[in-house]
Amino acid sequence: MAVDERFASERFTRSSKYHPEWIIGGVSGGANSLWMAEWLAEALDLRPGMRVLDLGCGRASSSIFLRREFGVQVWATDLWFSASETRQRVRDAGVEDGVFPIHADARSLPYAAEFFDAIVCIDSYPYFGTDDLYLNYLARFVRPGGAVGIAGAGLMREIEGAVPDHLLAWWAQDMAWCLHSAPWWRRHWERTGIIDVATADTLADGWQRWLDWHKVIAPDNAAEIQALEADRGGWLGYVRVVGRRRPGVSLADQVVSVPTQYTKAPLLRGSD
Repeated sequence: MAVDERFASERFTRSSKYHPEWIIGGVSGGANSLWMAEWLAEALDLRPGMRVLDLGCGRASSSIFLRREFGVQVWATDLWFSASETRQRVRDAGVEDGVFPIHADARSLPYAAEFFDAIVCIDSYPYFGTDDLYLNYLARFVRPGGAVGIAGAGLMREIEGAVPDHLLAWWAQDMAWCLHSAPWWRRHWERTGIIDVATADTLADGWQRWLDWHKVIAPDNAAEIQALEADRGGWLGYVRVVGRRRPGVSLADQVVSVPTQYTKAPLLRGSD
């Protein structure tokens, strides 16, 4: 019987241990979440017992991978996918003791301040993290000195003018405008004064891995496949950014409500 070589890669030896059908069964985005998690983990110092927030985890393949490979405890948090389905997936993977599915919005997280040792986000951070104020919100959930890391689709360089012609058929108002380059993310984070960025780079031949992934999991997605084939890494690829929360930096409490009291007053001049 021929060996199924889909997703096998000398570059990603940990990820290559996982069955292709299990990987496909957990598809929830435009990147192989195991490749991205393994690449991101290379720039993190993950140790057994650490508490990790996997934000925007989809069907939690990355959460299961991090638990199995590094022994960390993972809070698998996503808004779009069912926590109940994720729990079944986690249970069947044998990691129910260390992966905890949570249904929550990235802008309304149910966690205590400084609870996590690290926060990771695989191929979803651009959907909410381009907000100028978001890092100020997210950083409160990681301890001082703790890491925040993202990996996923991005740009090799910023598009300053019109979108290149060969990307137009794929470029969409509701998605691609949020993609940015590693230098852009470095500036976006460092200017807050909250995070010291240690890594901001791109994956070698990331466009090819992006293309290979889509040819297997979404072969009918002609617009994206054709855009990647035409681009060949000129603009599109995978981006990774890792920083650590600066010790001694105080974060203001989040304003969740403003107390008010109504006092009746005359509506128009001369009516009192």
